[in-house]
Amino acid sequence: MKPLALILIGAATLSACAAPATRISTGLQRYGLDTQRADCVGTRLQGDLSLGQLQQLGRAAAAYGKNDPNPGVLTVGDLIRVAGELRDPAIPLAVGKAAAGCNVLP
Repeated sequence: MKPLALILIGAATLSACAAPATRISTGLQRYGLDTQRADCVGTRLQGDLSLGQLQQLGRAAAAYGKNDPNPGVLTVGDLIRVAGELRDPAIPLAVGKAAAGCNVLP
């Protein structure tokens, strides 16, 4: 399972310690994204998606990584691709808007 997928799943299960935006941001920073842009993406996804949608995105990202030759890496392009395969059109829209709005394009 890709680490970002785990972060998205964890973000969707709202812990008392950290909001989904914080957890998403932390995961993106682990992939080398600077704090400002990672915070921006996390905040936008939290604001634009419900917990159920975040969970759906996290599960899809985890499934995407099962056949990946490099499962430790999930790029923004991968995340956009995964989101685009979901049946909920709001998810890829939110991911694309967050990536573009935060200057994190693939």
